[in-house]
Amino acid sequence: MDAIRTENLTKKYALGWRRGKLLALERLNLRVREGEVYGLLGPNGSGKSTTLKLILGLITRTEGNAWIFDVPCDKVESRLRVGFLPENPYFYRYLTGAETLEFYGRLCEMKGAALRRRIDELLELVGLAKARDRRLAGYSKGMLQRIGLAQALMHDPQLLLLDEPTAGVDPIGSRDIRDLILRLKAMGKTVLLCSHLLAQVQDVCDRIGVLNLGQMILEGHVNTLISDQRRLSFTVQDLPADGRARVEEAVRAAGGRVVAVEHPQTTLESLFLDALRKDRRGMGHHD
Repeated sequence: MDAIRTENLTKKYALGWRRGKLLALERLNLRVREGEVYGLLGPNGSGKSTTLKLILGLITRTEGNAWIFDVPCDKVESRLRVGFLPENPYFYRYLTGAETLEFYGRLCEMKGAALRRRIDELLELVGLAKARDRRLAGYSKGMLQRIGLAQALMHDPQLLLLDEPTAGVDPIGSRDIRDLILRLKAMGKTVLLCSHLLAQVQDVCDRIGVLNLGQMILEGHVNTLISDQRRLSFTVQDLPADGRARVEEAVRAAGGRVVAVEHPQTTLESLFLDALRKDRRGMGHHD
C-alpha cells in the first residue's frame, strides 16, 4: 500500500486584484511507499512545504487529489495515522519536556499510566530523558527539534511528515536526528522528509524527489541516481586499465585479471545541482 499518493496535485495562490495567481505546485504525482524514507528536495520556493500542507489538509488544493493510506486527505480520519513536525514548531517554553509531551498526549486523548509510560518511552527514544524536567526555554535548537519529533510520535503514527527537521541544528544535533530517523525506519515507520541538507538525505532516504518551481524534475532510488552511468572504473592487478573495449584482452595478455567493474558514484549534492541547472525555468523563491 502507498502511505501517500497524489495525482495531479496543484496549488495556486491568489496574489490580489489584477495580480493573477502564483503557481506553487503543478500537477504533482507522488507516491511514498509504506515503510520507506522518502526525501523531498528543492530550493526555497520549490513547493516542498506546500506539498506537506496539502497532504495534511492545512490548505485547500486547486486541482488534483491526495490520499494517506488510501483515505482522501480532505477527510479528518486521514490524519489519525500521521505525525507532523513543521519547519518552525512553536512550543510553550515555560513547560518542561515532560509537561510538553503530557500536553500533546492529552490532546490525543491519552491519560493516566498509559500516558506516563508513553512520555517515558518517547523521552528515552529521542535522548531527552535526563532533560525531562528542564523548561524548554533552556533547550538548545537540537533539543527542541527532538522534543518536536517526540510530540509527532505521541500517538504512535504510521506516517511521519518532517519539514526541515535539522534546520538550524549544529552538526552533532543533526547527526542525532539522522540516527533517530533511521531508528524510526527500523521500527517500520514511513517518513516523508523535506530538506535541503543533501548529505543528510543521502544517508537516510530510500528514494528522493527533486522539486523546482512547483514541478518534480527528478525522482528515483538514491543509490541509482548517484551512480554515474556515464563512466566505468576498472580495478585491475598488475596492469592498469587502458580502455573499456580492450581492457580484458590487454589484462589477460599481460597475465593479469579484472578484479571489479563498477559505476563510480557522484554525490547527491552534485546530482541535485545538475538537475536544477538542466531545468531551464530557474530556481524558486517562495515556499
